[in-house]
Amino acid sequence: MHYYPFNIGDYKSHTSHLDLMEDLAYRLLLDLYYLHERPLDGCSTSVARQIGMRKYEKKVESVLKEFFVLTDDGWTNIRADHEIKHFHAKRQQASKAGKASAERKFNGRSTEIQRTFNQTETETETETETKKKPSKVITPPNVSDETWSSFIAQRKLSKATISQTVINSFQREADKAGWTLEQALTETVARGWRGFKADWVKDKPVAQQLKSFKQMDEERSRARADEMMGRNRRETIDITPIRNPLELN
Repeated sequence: MHYYPFNIGDYKSHTSHLDLMEDLAYRLLLDLYYLHERPLDGCSTSVARQIGMRKYEKKVESVLKEFFVLTDDGWTNIRADHEIKHFHAKRQQASKAGKASAERKFNGRSTEIQRTFNQTETETETETETKKKPSKVITPPNVSDETWSSFIAQRKLSKATISQTVINSFQREADKAGWTLEQALTETVARGWRGFKADWVKDKPVAQQLKSFKQMDEERSRARADEMMGRNRRETIDITPIRNPLELN
């Protein structure tokens, strides 16, 4: 280990009784222990030489006996062994996380490469599917453009679909009611319906069936014209022949 945690308060509380050289010896012993991550030599003379304190072998030996434990492998420090074990566990965990991240990135690139490779084979099909749009329904026969435009606008406003299937359904119901498709669409728009059923108009006489928008516009135009020309004013004219008063005698 080239680094280890150093708690100043914890260290001070356990070493305040040491003199300057003993404190130096303890710090140098810890550095040596963490650097090689193994017990120190069992011979205090050898240890003193390794940390450069031959002249202070007695002080080195005193520190070893107080803060280290002599085993068959040499002098060990319980606190240092715990920190070394924790360091290696953390490094192993980081290594596993790094490998897992690299594997995910590699798999992601492999998937992207595979997707790019397969795109050439399916490009035409994908583009065709993307460009597919609903077919536009043309104006049905015998339905005026005005009625059809009003029907389309009403369907969009109510967010209802417009398809040939829908128009066929309208036609079937109109046939049941004895109505034309034009009349069915006009009635639907006028009432704000989303659909049309023959049962909905079964009680309505055919003579009262709603006129097309074009017919209604034409009638309103003629009414306005008549009003402007004064044609709507009805005058009673007496056409009784005038008799000669002399004939009364």
